[in-house]
Amino acid sequence: MTNILITILLLLILFIIYNQLRSKPVNSEDTIFKTSLDEKIKLIHDQLGRNREETNKNSLENRQELIKTLNQFEDKFGKNIKEIRETVNNQLRDIREDNTKQLEKMRATVDEKLQETLEKKLGESFDLVSKRLEEVHKGLGEMQTIATGVGDLKKVLSNVKTKGVFGEYQLGNILEQILTPDQYGKNIATNPDYNGSVEFAVKMPGKTNDTVLWLPIDSKFPTESYELLIDAYDQGDKSIVESARKQLIRSIDTFAKDISTKYISVPETTDFAIMFLPVEGLFAEVLREPGIMESLRKKYKIALTGPTTLSALLNSLQMGFRTLLVQERSSEVWNILSSVKSEFSTFGSHLSKVQSQLKTASNSLENLQGTRTRAMERKLRDVEIIDNKTNVELPNIDNENKSSDET
Repeated sequence: MTNILITILLLLILFIIYNQLRSKPVNSEDTIFKTSLDEKIKLIHDQLGRNREETNKNSLENRQELIKTLNQFEDKFGKNIKEIRETVNNQLRDIREDNTKQLEKMRATVDEKLQETLEKKLGESFDLVSKRLEEVHKGLGEMQTIATGVGDLKKVLSNVKTKGVFGEYQLGNILEQILTPDQYGKNIATNPDYNGSVEFAVKMPGKTNDTVLWLPIDSKFPTESYELLIDAYDQGDKSIVESARKQLIRSIDTFAKDISTKYISVPETTDFAIMFLPVEGLFAEVLREPGIMESLRKKYKIALTGPTTLSALLNSLQMGFRTLLVQERSSEVWNILSSVKSEFSTFGSHLSKVQSQLKTASNSLENLQGTRTRAMERKLRDVEIIDNKTNVELPNIDNENKSSDET
C-alpha cells in the first residue's frame, strides 16, 4: 500500500514537470530530457502495473487467507457454541432436576405439615363435637327432667286444692327470703267479724309500741280462667281471646272483693290488702287490662302484685322498718350520751386528782434522783478507794505466802 502511494506521488511530480516543460520552448536538451522523462514515465507505468498486479495478488491472497481464517473461526465458533449449548443444557437439566427434587421435598414437607395440622384440627373438632354432644345429651336429660317436672306441675295446678298450696308456698318463700320471722305472721285472724284467717300478714308499726297493725297478703290463682286464655291464644281467635281475658278479669275482681271483705278491718289492719298472683305470666296478662290496678285500689282497697313486684314492695317495707328502728333507738342513744356526759365530768375531776398526784410523785422522784443519788455516789467512791487500797496490799501478802511455802 505504501509503494502505491509513493508511485502515485512520483507520477504527480513527473506530470507537473512534464507540463512545465511543454510550456517552455523546445531545445535539444529538453528533447533529451523529455525522452528520458518518457522512459522514466514508462518505467513508472510498468512499475505501477507490476505493483498493481502484486497488489491484486496480495489482495487475493489476503482475501483467501481472510476467508480461510473466517471459515476456521466459524468452525471453531460453531464448535464452541455447540459446547456452550451442551454445557448450558446440562446445567439447566441439573438445575431442573435439583428444583424438582427440592419441590418434591417441599411438597412432602407441606403435605406432612398439612396432614398433621388437619389431623390435629380434626381431632380438636371431634373432641369439641363430642363435648357438645355430651352437653346436648345432658341438656336433653335436663329437659326431660324439666318436662317431667312441668307435667307434675301441670298435674298439681290442675287440682283445685293444690293450686292454693302452690301459691301459698311461693308467697311464704318470698316473705321468708326478705323479712325476718318476727316481721310477719301466718294464718292471722285480722277481722273479728270473720271466722277465717288470712294466709300471711306483715306486721306494721301501730300508734303505740304495744299495738300491731297487720297488712293482709293473700295468694290467688284463677287457674281455669288462665288456662282458657292460654288455649285461646293457641287457637289464634281474637274474639275467643277477648272473651277469655274478660273472664279472667272477672275472676280477679271477685278475688279482690273477697279479700277486701274478709281480711281488711281497720284499725286492726291497714286500710288496704295485697293480692298475690304466684305466676308472672298470669300477672302480666292481668296487667294487659287497662286501668285494672287503679280500679281494684279504688273499689276494694286491693294492691295487685306478682312475684317480682311483691319482692320490691317487701324490700321497701324492710327499709321502712329499719328507719323506724333507728328512730326508736335514737332516744336510747341520747340517754346513753347523757350518761356518758355526766360520767365524763366525774372522770375529769378524778383525772385532775391523778394528775396532781403524779406531779407530786414526779417531784419526789426528781429529788430522789438528785440528792439521794449524789449521796450514794459519794459512798460508792469511798468504797472504791478502799477497794483500791486493798488491791495494792494483796500482792505483798501473796509474796509472803509464797516465801513461807518455799521454806
